[in-house]
Amino acid sequence: MDMQAEIGILLAYAMGILLLYVLGYMFLVPIKLVVRLIMNSILGGITILVLNWIGGCFGFHLALNLISAAVVGLLGIPGIILWVMLTAIPF
Repeated sequence: MDMQAEIGILLAYAMGILLLYVLGYMFLVPIKLVVRLIMNSILGGITILVLNWIGGCFGFHLALNLISAAVVGLLGIPGIILWVMLTAIPF
């Protein structure tokens, strides 16, 4: 084999490895976002449970479901305030 063929093979391997890296990164980033969304939703659900536990003494209750947990988990304290305002205002 001459030198041109070996360099071509090395470049093909390098491009293949680079392509695998880029594809792996493209799949890894959405998985990180989904895991972060799930973790924040779980923490939001725990926050609503604690708020219901404390608010039970005062007759206050927030519904715990996937949407409320996700809103509270993603937005934090503003999410709690938003959810309290949405449940307190009659439509």
